[in-house]
Amino acid sequence: MFRDDDLIAFQADGPPPPPHGETGWVENDGAQIWYGAFGSGPPVILLHGGLGNAGNWGHQVRVLVAAGFQAIAIDSRGHGRSTRDARPFSYQLLARDVRAVMTRLGIAAAAFVGWSDGACTALVLAAETPHMAAGVVFFGCNMDPGGTKPFVPTPVIDRCFARHLKDYQTLSTTPDGFEAFVEAVGLMQRTEPNYSAEDLAAIDVPVLVLQSELDEFIWLEHAQYLAATLPRAELMVLPDVSHFAPVQRPDTFNAAILPFLQRLDGMGQAGLA
Repeated sequence: MFRDDDLIAFQADGPPPPPHGETGWVENDGAQIWYGAFGSGPPVILLHGGLGNAGNWGHQVRVLVAAGFQAIAIDSRGHGRSTRDARPFSYQLLARDVRAVMTRLGIAAAAFVGWSDGACTALVLAAETPHMAAGVVFFGCNMDPGGTKPFVPTPVIDRCFARHLKDYQTLSTTPDGFEAFVEAVGLMQRTEPNYSAEDLAAIDVPVLVLQSELDEFIWLEHAQYLAATLPRAELMVLPDVSHFAPVQRPDTFNAAILPFLQRLDGMGQAGLA
């Protein structure tokens, strides 16, 4: 069983590469949005966290494909290979980019696995266009400012940040723009989202609220609140792992998300690996 709790391997090499698949760009709202689509079957769209890129899902893509899903990983606007224009980041804008990729690929509805900022993006998309969301795995994020812990640097966070910097310099069309990019993403994270309990109660899609016991950024109580407030939500807590569970302990993370995806309407033809 692979473990990288200290993110030493992640900092050095990143996750494993995906299998062969279709890659491309979609032009939307002044940006070129990169995507990779792997395998065939019910679609699962993977949305990475802030400052990261689609490659961060390397431990998940092959498992999803082996389980009979089509795994679609997207570089969020301004992240990875995707470009951005001068407008501020917002989760609504990121959700529109995801819908544009879905349109390009002919996907009417998909399941979403969102990590951190990607989780917010997925739930915003589900709120705005519920017919496009078969379900959402909401991992490690807040839906209002009260959900976040005070920031405390750690060696694990530093190693993750170092990996993000290296990837940005390698993949981005603006490799010297990392500092401005971090500030722009940070502004979004400090000011959004601001969903009320009434807003959450109106999101009528299945949601797995997945929270790590040792998450560095999000209060467990906030995850509990989300699970109690979203009308079709369930809560699962991953013990003894942090905000970086998909790369720290991918087997644990994958074992948590696969049964949920399998149970979703329209996803049942995919067998578990």
